[in-house]
Amino acid sequence: MRGTALPALSGHPIEFDSYVFDLDGTIYLGEALLPGAERLVEGLRDRGKRVVFCSNNPTKRPEDYAEKLTRLGLSTDPSDVYTSLTATVSWISRMMPEATVFPIGEEPLVMALAEAGIAMSDDPERVDLVVTSYDRGFEYRKLQIAFDALWFHKRARLVTTNPDRFCPFPGGRGEPDAACITAAVTAGTGVECEAVFGKPSKDLLDIISAETGLDPATSVMVGDRLATDILFAHNTGMCSALVLTGEADLDQLSAAPEEQRPTWVLERIDDLLDYDRVSA
Repeated sequence: MRGTALPALSGHPIEFDSYVFDLDGTIYLGEALLPGAERLVEGLRDRGKRVVFCSNNPTKRPEDYAEKLTRLGLSTDPSDVYTSLTATVSWISRMMPEATVFPIGEEPLVMALAEAGIAMSDDPERVDLVVTSYDRGFEYRKLQIAFDALWFHKRARLVTTNPDRFCPFPGGRGEPDAACITAAVTAGTGVECEAVFGKPSKDLLDIISAETGLDPATSVMVGDRLATDILFAHNTGMCSALVLTGEADLDQLSAAPEEQRPTWVLERIDDLLDYDRVSA
């Protein structure tokens, strides 16, 4: 199978201006670009398309991703990379600017909050907002602080950087992601997470659009996950392409609800070049 299209959409041909790419499992896996990734990205850039990278991984800054992409052969500026940290910090700054936050996450999350001037504390009596995230240093002490802030003092709210259950690794392996941390906090406190940032949240695209001028009507989201990448496209009015190099496979696709069904299914990511001008 190469470039298998789902039922064609009706209407007039349009030419896409912008392409939003997931990273892990879509552009690269581990320390290697996936087959066709360099050909696709450079081909789109040569055609004058806007290329934006978008990851739910909150353990890296845009600068880190740009450096990695450049090292792997895709020269990238940090301004072309957006992460779940971007959406999380933006939401807190807009919706709870005076809040004191307890972040359960790694250094990039803490740094992003600090750079935005957001107060942080591990004192449960002061915490207004618990933010769960991908945290390879997760420990009982952190769970206790969140428990006390949410259940005992009953003063805090619970949000998370991203909804991913695991981060994919080469060889079919993976690491537990933010959803596992959130589940642990909710299991102990009974407090449900009230906001999830990163894909599929529309907040993330609002930030990208505000900074780049990207128009969802002439944009495509490309990724390997149905419940984040493809649902993100559905929630924001973009067309979508599912590439079968990461989490999703055809069995998952056949069982997916309508809002998680992509416009196209691709075996190799550079098959997307064939759809640069499509009926939509």
